[in-house]
Amino acid sequence: MITENRSTPPASRHVNDYVDTHCHLFWETFSDDLPDVIARAREAGVRQMLIPATDFATFEQAAEIADRFEGIFLAAGIHPHDAGELPPDFIDRLRMLAQHPRVAAIGEIGLDYYYDFTAPHVQHRVLNAQLELAKELDLPVILHNRDSDEDLLAIVREHQDGTLNGQFHCFSSGAEYALRVLETGFHISFTGNVTFKKSRLDPVLSLVPDDRLLIETDAPFMTPVPWRGKRNEPSYIPRIAERYAEARHQSVEHIAAVTSTNARRLFALPSPENTSDHHE
Repeated sequence: MITENRSTPPASRHVNDYVDTHCHLFWETFSDDLPDVIARAREAGVRQMLIPATDFATFEQAAEIADRFEGIFLAAGIHPHDAGELPPDFIDRLRMLAQHPRVAAIGEIGLDYYYDFTAPHVQHRVLNAQLELAKELDLPVILHNRDSDEDLLAIVREHQDGTLNGQFHCFSSGAEYALRVLETGFHISFTGNVTFKKSRLDPVLSLVPDDRLLIETDAPFMTPVPWRGKRNEPSYIPRIAERYAEARHQSVEHIAAVTSTNARRLFALPSPENTSDHHE
């Protein structure tokens, strides 16, 4: 493998410290300029990034990125779009992948009823198995939810025995649903969707307690305004943090501090100064 600079540049004293908890840097749109994308993220204060896989192939791509760059962490999982054609031993294969030293979660997993890529009953079976694996390995989960509020929450509640934790990523549901999610002990994160003109998420942003709040880009998707329509990337996190701050009547510095603290606690990430110690 080609090895890039393994040291994480110290953040400027004038730049906040962020953790992008969800960015798909393995996506083809990053293939030509990934080092520049990561450099821009560092300059913006994004000191750590978590790449959730969507299947076995994308995990290998994400792992190669994590092996090349410091401050990059992984999640191993099967996205609901890819749940339809899995080998019988898929959980054993995921268990093996989760031994990678940069794996911090099981994900991206969940339910998606918007697209008809995989039958709901198959999505349920694959999700159930992955939630059990997460508990077995004592790893948090990263949950995808699209048009599946009630079923996803019911499944999470069924598995919640006090040992299951994780993130409802790219949250777009209402305040009442957010309260029910918080009752399960899970964290909530938003993306560039909070900057959209038609967003109705400010009341939801306001009610998430400081200690359950995470931040993400979901790059290359969900690009925040004013870059909407272009490729999203982790360096846009500060713009999302600004909207958090406006909606919550808090400072951007406070948003950066609490979301980074929560991310490092939930995903057991090392402090940025010690990221090299986490390398195998």
